[in-house]
Amino acid sequence: MKTLLVFDFDHTLVDDNSDTWVIQCIPDQCLPDLVKNSYQKGRWTEYMGRVMSYIGDQDITPDTIRSVMETIPFTDGMIELLTFIVSNKNDIDCIIISDSNTVFIDWILQVAGVQAAVDQVFTNPATFDKRGYMEIECYHSHQCSQCPVNLCKRKVLVDFLAGQLKGGVDYQRTFYVGDGGNDLCPSNSLREGDVVFPRKGYTLERLLSRQSAQQGEGSSNPRVIGWTSGREILMELKACVPL
Repeated sequence: MKTLLVFDFDHTLVDDNSDTWVIQCIPDQCLPDLVKNSYQKGRWTEYMGRVMSYIGDQDITPDTIRSVMETIPFTDGMIELLTFIVSNKNDIDCIIISDSNTVFIDWILQVAGVQAAVDQVFTNPATFDKRGYMEIECYHSHQCSQCPVNLCKRKVLVDFLAGQLKGGVDYQRTFYVGDGGNDLCPSNSLREGDVVFPRKGYTLERLLSRQSAQQGEGSSNPRVIGWTSGREILMELKACVPL
C-alpha cells in the first residue's frame, strides 16, 4: 500500500508567495493603489486576475514573467524531498493542492527539474490569451464556509482519495504538508495514522495547537509534526517506505 504526500505550494514547497513574487516583473515592483485596494477577503483569485491584467497593460511579456517566477526559492530541503519521491514512485504518490495557479506551479517545478515527483496539481487554471495577458479562473465552487470561495482543499483531497479508491488505490497513510489557514480544513479530514506537517511559526501550526487544546486528550486525530526543513519530512517518509 502506498503513502500519499499532499503539499501546499506557497511558503511550503517554495519559500515565498508565488502570487506576490510576480510583482517583481513590474519595473518599480509596485502595484497602483487602485489595484492593491481592490482585494476583497476570500476573493484572492479575482484579485490576482486584476494584478495580471495590470501586468499585461505594462507590456510585460509571458517570457519576462516566467524568468521572474523561475527565481523563486524552494524551501530548505524540499528539492531533496521531491527527489526522493521521484526515486520511489512505486511506493509514494504526490499531489499539490494550492491557491496559486497552473502556470506558475508548472514553470517553477520544471525549472527545478522536479515535476516528475508530482502526480497531479490541483490549483486555479491559468492561460495566456492572444494579447499575452494571463487569465486566471477559480478552481471550483463549493459549500465550505471555512475556505476561500475558489478552493476548498478538503473537498479536493476527499474527492481525490475517493477517486483513487474507486481505481483500486487505498493509501496506507497520508502526509499533509502546509503552512496556512486554508490548510486546516483538509488537515481535519485526515484519519488516525495520517500525519499533518505544519510549518513551524506559521498560521497552520497555531490553528492546530489551538484546536488541540480545545479538543483535549483522547480525541482520534492524525499526528502533528512541525517542520522547518523538508529534510524533517523526508526522515518521517523514509521510516514509512521500504528501502
